[in-house]
Amino acid sequence: MKLTGSPKWVGWLATAAGVFHRRNLAIAGAAMLAAGCQIIPKTDVSTAPPPPAPTPEPSATALPTDSGRHRIALLVPMSGNTGPVGQSIANATTMALLDTGADTLRITTYDTSTGVAGAARQAIADGNRLILGPLMGDAVPAVQSAARGAGVPVISFSNDTTVAASDVFVMGHNPEQSIRRAVQYARGQGSNRFAALLPDGDYGQRSVFAVENALRDYGGALVGRESYARGNTSIVSAAQRLRAAGGYDTVLIADSARLGIEAADELQRGADPRARILGTELWSGESVLARAASMEGAIFAAVSDQRYKRFADSYEARFAAKPYRVATLGYDAVLLTLRIAREWKVGAPFPKNALYDRGGFLGVDGPFRFARTGIAERALEVREVRSGEVIAVDPAPTGFGR
Repeated sequence: MKLTGSPKWVGWLATAAGVFHRRNLAIAGAAMLAAGCQIIPKTDVSTAPPPPAPTPEPSATALPTDSGRHRIALLVPMSGNTGPVGQSIANATTMALLDTGADTLRITTYDTSTGVAGAARQAIADGNRLILGPLMGDAVPAVQSAARGAGVPVISFSNDTTVAASDVFVMGHNPEQSIRRAVQYARGQGSNRFAALLPDGDYGQRSVFAVENALRDYGGALVGRESYARGNTSIVSAAQRLRAAGGYDTVLIADSARLGIEAADELQRGADPRARILGTELWSGESVLARAASMEGAIFAAVSDQRYKRFADSYEARFAAKPYRVATLGYDAVLLTLRIAREWKVGAPFPKNALYDRGGFLGVDGPFRFARTGIAERALEVREVRSGEVIAVDPAPTGFGR
């Protein structure tokens, strides 16, 4: 099937059609009440007709009746430390509606900062048929609990693949796919003996499993590994222990670009030959990599940035701020929903099975599709740090085979 749903990048519209925020509805309700106040002259109680039954006051969270648009809930943090990230995602969903000129969706934002479970319950009570979000994997169970009874699927922006289920779809970029793609490429470049520097916790565990699975499929051996606590200099100590043990030609550093450079500086100190360094999707967009001599020749896999610059420029022009990289997930989630909405009757349950289209979907971050596990499979490119630049050395596939 041909991939469809790519952004058209049209000029901006005056308003974001279909996007509602509950606070706006509260203001609107107050205005209606104020407009209805009148001074009633005194009347003779014995002759006056019975007063009409009082009209219920509009709820601050009630959504107006809308028979022409699909109701979609966006669950993201809008305050606190992660509030700016949530706002960036919300802005991106608005932008997707503007760019496509869509008038078939009503997207309502619910702030998870004040309580994930409460936000999810309100979204269901308001009649939403699909939930986009939440941002973090540990918030998914509470959302799923509220949505499951109503038969409402959840498309999470998390990269935590452990929360995926028949009614929870994980859209975030995950390290397993990035590491697998990088290992595959490195094997083709002659890497045979792999080692790994792994942070304590879930990300490190997922990373080592990804390495082991990739080596099982593509060949090669994992000859050493060292773990460390994040947030201090223990990654350097772990790199020292790994360097002392030796026996490797390639090292995966499953952490940020900054910590990766600290570890690589230690690994490459006096090394001859130098080890090939592998990174993860966390390195995407990190220009600091190109300025580190220890990273020369390092590779990592990530979604293509081919469309991202145009997205970021358009976002900044409209919102006078730079987007968070994760904002593209909000944009692409809207494109995905619009694609499915072509065959989705307003008021009917969301056609969940359409998410399993083997031909996939196309967004700012390139092609993606959902496996039966509920995890998004993405087309990734391989990039290399070379002569002060980060360049693509193996392009991402343009689509998926059946």
